Amino acid sequence: MDATSPRERLYAVFADADLDVEEKIDRALDVGADHLDLPIGFVSRIEDGTQRIAHATGEHDRVQPGETCPLRESYCRHTLESEGLLAVQEAAVSPIDQRAIDAFGLGAYIGAKVVVDGEVYGTVCFASREPRDAAFSESEELFLELLASLVGNALERRAYERDLKERTERLEREKRRFEGIAETSFDILFRVGLDARFTYVSAAVERILGYQPEALTGEYFTEFMTEEAAEDAATAYDRLLAGESVENLELDFRARDGDIVVIAVNATPIDDGGTITGIQGVGRDVTARKERERELRVKNRAMDEADVGISIADPDEPDTPLVYVNDGFERITGYDAEEVIGRNCRFLQGERTDDASVERIGDAIDAEESAVVELVNYRRDGTPFWNRLRVNPVYDERGDLSHYLGFQDDVTERKRTERLIALLNRVLRHNLRNDMTLFLAWGSGLRHGDVEDPRETGERIERAARELSALGEHARELEQYARRDRDPQRLDPRALCEAVRETHRERFPNGDVEVHVAAERDICAGAELREALAELVANGLKHDPSDAPQVSVSVFDAGDWVELVVSDDGPGIDSVEAEVIATGEETALMHGSGLGLWLVNWIVTRYGGSFQIAADDGGGTTATVRLPAIGAGEAVADAERGPTVLFF
Repeated sequence: MDATSPRERLYAVFADADLDVEEKIDRALDVGADHLDLPIGFVSRIEDGTQRIAHATGEHDRVQPGETCPLRESYCRHTLESEGLLAVQEAAVSPIDQRAIDAFGLGAYIGAKVVVDGEVYGTVCFASREPRDAAFSESEELFLELLASLVGNALERRAYERDLKERTERLEREKRRFEGIAETSFDILFRVGLDARFTYVSAAVERILGYQPEALTGEYFTEFMTEEAAEDAATAYDRLLAGESVENLELDFRARDGDIVVIAVNATPIDDGGTITGIQGVGRDVTARKERERELRVKNRAMDEADVGISIADPDEPDTPLVYVNDGFERITGYDAEEVIGRNCRFLQGERTDDASVERIGDAIDAEESAVVELVNYRRDGTPFWNRLRVNPVYDERGDLSHYLGFQDDVTERKRTERLIALLNRVLRHNLRNDMTLFLAWGSGLRHGDVEDPRETGERIERAARELSALGEHARELEQYARRDRDPQRLDPRALCEAVRETHRERFPNGDVEVHVAAERDICAGAELREALAELVANGLKHDPSDAPQVSVSVFDAGDWVELVVSDDGPGIDSVEAEVIATGEETALMHGSGLGLWLVNWIVTRYGGSFQIAADDGGGTTATVRLPAIGAGEAVADAERGPTVLFF
């Protein structure tokens, strides 16, 4: 092949670095037209069913740069449909569509597809108005295929160079923008190369860590972290190089003065046309925030571990719902946080909740004032308790009301003691006043000789004195129990009942105490429950007028409870006494005259139980004590219940 052969001329054209792609294609068309002896040559661009002439050589009105026509009316359509190139010696007797012949009037034609990046770009073609005398040779066809390949490569290279230039310009603009923002940013902006060294660090690093940016540039990023943080950072770096992003990664850096500074890092890979060339990101100093979070955790832990209940309500939401309750609130009320968040705290109110106290709290909330009330609330299981409720408004930094802070303090024990002391004083005054009136009357009768039987009167005085003494002893016992700490424990109901039965054999030798234990679980209460049960049994034996009094004690399982039922055949309890116990309420016109039943009630309700007593229709009295049950493998702490209201 000599130096002036058509193929060599094509190579020389496309190898000329001084020519741009447009000039190379134009010159290549001239070389092709000369070699093939066809005066018309062109490169077409095929898009959306349209042929557009991109380059052309020769004289033809319809074959000039910028001319377009429907693809169906062009010779190129058949080129695109051919397996290889299309060579037509005489168009009139070829597969070329007559519409194309009419439109362009070309007699001879040869064309090949131009492929760019694996897609058909268009065609490169040569033609003449007159048919050719001879068919195209194999050498001419190979020449055209070479030309189509060179044109495709040139267009592909141009597209690549344009993309590369645009990416480079874009990266440069991004770099300038990044660094411009970085130098004025409050946070640290950085870049790290594929060798894990800083390639750029913004000026903010001096304020945050005390280093000049130049001191970090070129250094491994892990050199400025604690050992643990360096391990986390290296793991994140591998993820970034794999194409992932990293968000809010908190790392401990060592500042120049040795202090630890916590920096939250957000980073992304630098993607250059599908190739990761490094990473870039931003680091924010969150040391102060972490310290505030630590302090907040301490405060939250203190709030959660506080004995009192703490709740926070949002006045900006409809019905002022709770948005937070602590563990103390859960312990006091029996409600889990998930059950109460989003609800107004009035769910703690019930039948015995004082309306005036509720109204006072409502007025304070409306007036954005603090208030303290003591009122009866109800636990999740329905048991009442005395709640000392304190409500305080909380204001934000602008002075606007943001929340209400509530403190719930279970003061049931104190209220029980206060009411017990009031009960003792009331009953003792009442009975002492009545008995002293009798003593005065009996004494006056004896002194003036107005009694028929002094001996009987003396016995009355002795009996009244013994009853008054017994009343005082009951009052002393109740006071002792009030001062004694609660001590819930596991009590065997059978052993409990047998111990009470043995206690009364000497006092009531003719009496009979029948015990029936059907419960399979133990009782969770204090040891003083034995005194309460003994009081009920003694009452039944004492008030039975028969020579052989009988009392039965039965123990049953009742759901989460164990019931002790004490029945006797006596005359039946006084309706006033029973009503006071049943309602848990005393009034000036209705109150109990004795303390024995209050002793029972005090002990039972102290351990979360309940006590009811009533006269039977056929005679006798039935007392029912209900206390928490405790299973064989259950801990006392899980089974015990708090004290309930003694009376209202």
